[in-house]
Amino acid sequence: MKFRTLAFCLAMIAGAAHAQLAPADSLKTGKGTLVIQPVEHASLVLSIHGTTIYADPAGRADLFKGLAAPNLVLITDIHGDHFDTTVLASIGASQATLVVPQAVADQLPAAYKAKAVVLKNGATTTLDGITIHAIPMYNLPESATAWHAKGRGNGYVLTIGGKHIYLSGDTQNIPEMRALKNIDVAFVCMNLPYTMDVPEAADAVLAFKPKVVYPYHYRGKNGLSDVTAFKTKVNAANKSIDVRLINWYPQP
Repeated sequence: MKFRTLAFCLAMIAGAAHAQLAPADSLKTGKGTLVIQPVEHASLVLSIHGTTIYADPAGRADLFKGLAAPNLVLITDIHGDHFDTTVLASIGASQATLVVPQAVADQLPAAYKAKAVVLKNGATTTLDGITIHAIPMYNLPESATAWHAKGRGNGYVLTIGGKHIYLSGDTQNIPEMRALKNIDVAFVCMNLPYTMDVPEAADAVLAFKPKVVYPYHYRGKNGLSDVTAFKTKVNAANKSIDVRLINWYPQP
């Protein structure tokens, strides 16, 4: 898989991305070049052939300025760092199709409900030629009072032009993640006390062996997780996994 950072990729999303954002990456697929634009924390934008996908748009609305309006919006959970109605309004999400778990659908403003596609864990839909498979995301040990109870939120595996992109959402080292196969690009969380610590995230990645992995969602209660240590742990055990360290927390 040829995976590269290209300045011109920004133009494929929006002509010119916001100056504060990390550089976009690109992935060659059977449908052409998929552009991957990190935004902030759990938020990112994927773009291919005129289709723009926002994942968990939340946080600073100004960071989305200059990016193309979404055709699809994926939301993983009800927490404010994933589901943010102020940001949804600012990006024009009422004109997009929203893919959400039921818990998010229950809280959507009326303007979005008619265009929402609700997926439960294990369900699959295809929109704009992109297959979206919802998988569990939850804390261990399982508990109804955990930060993330099993069945409430969704991780997603997208299939785009024969490539598989995994968005972990908020999860721990669960069997469903460890069992993933043939993942080309993974976005994996690591922030305490809400998800995994660095060793647990590294162990999960070593189990399902994505070709490329981005540690994201790594701001926790006590600051930022040590993503350099994550890269070291992963590559000490498997040098073939391309760990990509991106700044997911742009400065004002």
